[in-house]
Amino acid sequence: MRHDPDALMLFAAGFGTRMGALTADRPKPLVEVAGRPLIDHALTLAKQAGLRHIAANAHYRAAQLQAHLAPHNIPVSVEAERILDTGGGLRAALPLLGLGPVMTLNTDAVWTGPNPLATLRAAWDPARMDALLLLTPLARATGRAAPGDFALQPDGQITRRGDMVYVGAGILDPAGLAEVAEEVFSLNVLWNRIASAGRLFGTVHPGGWCDVGHPGGIALAEALLEAADA
Repeated sequence: MRHDPDALMLFAAGFGTRMGALTADRPKPLVEVAGRPLIDHALTLAKQAGLRHIAANAHYRAAQLQAHLAPHNIPVSVEAERILDTGGGLRAALPLLGLGPVMTLNTDAVWTGPNPLATLRAAWDPARMDALLLLTPLARATGRAAPGDFALQPDGQITRRGDMVYVGAGILDPAGLAEVAEEVFSLNVLWNRIASAGRLFGTVHPGGWCDVGHPGGIALAEALLEAADA
């Protein structure tokens, strides 16, 4: 079993209903930002971080996503009957990812600055942590309205409600997934259990982040990327 994170789960199974007409003929991860599908922005981060095991999940128009990822040799866990949410989706995809800690990344956002996956990997300490979430201050969370998600404590532990926003990237020891009885469940279920044991931590992304879960987020994300390249 590996102890350093070398596997990545790309969450790509949502309907993208907030995107309106943009997802009428494609899944949200294939909506373009700055001339590239959203999921390609995530793939660039994964390749820059040198991750060897990458998988994605899919539901809505899954065949399109499978075709897009096939040239990258990325297997897709197809949730054919229903979306399993983040926790159920990750558990279903574990056979594609192998044993050990797993990195997770939402595909409906863009990041600037240091590679968020590299930031997470550098901060990961399995002796103290069962989960590590990447955060940004609410004031720097482009495309995201208040409130925040977590408060970051001086020792790095995080608690619910605060001025820090979870930016859709993390590392998780997946062992606890087997203890959840439901088939469909959010990773929040596991995070709450981990937090109660004092093993839920956060680290801050020093760069920019933009939520692209809605049409207005596209222009915001493109402006963020353009400013970073200037």
